[in-house]
Amino acid sequence: ILIDTKKLPLHIASDILVGETSMFADYIFPDLTYLERWEFQGSHPSFANKIAPVRQPAIAPIPEIVKVFGEEQPISIESMLLAFAEKLGSSGFGPDGFGPGSPLTRQEHLYLKMVANVAAGEKEGQMLPSADQEELDLFEKARRHLPASVYDIDVWKAAVGPEMWPKVVFVLNRGGRFENYEDAYKGEVCTHKHGKFLNFYCENTASVKNSMNGRNFKGIASFELPLQDSAGNLIVEDSKYDLKLLTYREITATKSRTSGNHWLSAILPENSLLMNVVDAERLGIADGDLVKVTSPSNPEGHWDLSNGKKLPLDIKAKVMQGMRPGSVSFALGFGHWAYGASDIQIDGETVKGDPRRARGCHLNAAHRVDPILKNVSLTDHIGASVAFYDSLVKVAKV
Repeated sequence: ILIDTKKLPLHIASDILVGETSMFADYIFPDLTYLERWEFQGSHPSFANKIAPVRQPAIAPIPEIVKVFGEEQPISIESMLLAFAEKLGSSGFGPDGFGPGSPLTRQEHLYLKMVANVAAGEKEGQMLPSADQEELDLFEKARRHLPASVYDIDVWKAAVGPEMWPKVVFVLNRGGRFENYEDAYKGEVCTHKHGKFLNFYCENTASVKNSMNGRNFKGIASFELPLQDSAGNLIVEDSKYDLKLLTYREITATKSRTSGNHWLSAILPENSLLMNVVDAERLGIADGDLVKVTSPSNPEGHWDLSNGKKLPLDIKAKVMQGMRPGSVSFALGFGHWAYGASDIQIDGETVKGDPRRARGCHLNAAHRVDPILKNVSLTDHIGASVAFYDSLVKVAKV
C-alpha cells in the first residue's frame, strides 16, 4: 500500500531517521529521540503497584529549531501537527487552544497539564504534596543546560498555574508517580485486583459474527487445525512446508534502535535461525550453515523492497536441543536495510550506511499471507492481530 500512489497519494512520515517504512514517504519530518521528548505510560496489569512514569526532555534537541505560532521549538511530531493546525486554522489550537487565555501553541502546554493530572491522582484525596524550595531549586538547576526552545520556566509554570506547579515539580523530579511497594498488597492478595468475574464463556464474543463469513465466533477458548484464512476456509496446501516459523526477542536487541548500538551489537552481531538437532540432521544442515527460508507466500525466499532491490531470506542456522522439533525461530531487530544500514542520498550528498546494522536477517516476509485479504498475514479472527505462530516454512542449505 505504501508504494501505491492511487491508494496513498501523499505519504508524510515523522521519524528520527530514514526507516524501513519512512523510506517510502514523500516527506520525512525529523522527530525527537527518547532522550529529547515527552512520553507517558500508565500502569500495566503485570505490575502489582500502580505506576505512572513520565519521560521528559533530558538533552538539548538534535533537530533544528522551527517557529510555530510565533514560538521557537524543536521540529518534532508535535510541532509538525501544531504547524498543520496553524496553517489550517484548526479549532482547539493556538493562543486560546485550552480556552480563553490558555494557549496550545507548543507541546509543553499539553504535556505539563498531563503531569498535573498525574499529580492530582485518580480519586479525591490522592493529590501529591508540593515540592519544597530545595526541590524547586534542584529542578531548575538540573535543566539549566536545556535551551529556551525546550525549557522556559515561565512557560512551564504558566501551563499549569501557580497552585499546581510545585506538585508538577514533585512528579518530574521523581520521573513519575510510583505507589509505595507495601501498598500493592493487602495481606497475601493484590490491592489492585483484575476483578471478581472470570469468563470461561464470553457471551459478547459468541454473539458477534465474523463479517467475512457470517458465522458467529466461539464464546470459549478453542484450538483449531488445520489453518484457516480470514473467511474461515481451510488452508491445506501448506502441508508440504514442514517447519513452523516463530519469533522472539534477544535481551540485547530491540526491534529498532539497538542495531546502531555498537556495544550491544558486539555481544550479538547478528541473529540466527534456531532449529532442533533432529530437523537439522534430517535436512543436512550443520550449525553455522547459511540457510534460505521459503514459504507458500514467498517461495523464492526474499524481501521485495519494491525499489528494484530484493534481499534474500538467508540466515545462519543455530542447531540446538532447546528448540522443539518441527519449529524454527529467529530474533527480531536484525537485518535492517534502512535505518542507516544502506547508503542514501540527501540533497545530492551520499550518506554512507553502516554494514553492521544490516547483519542478520528479518524473516517476517516469510509469514503466510491471507489468501482472501492478500495484503496482510494470517490473523487471529477475534483479536485481529497477526497469527505469529501459524506460518509454515521450508529451510534449505544455501
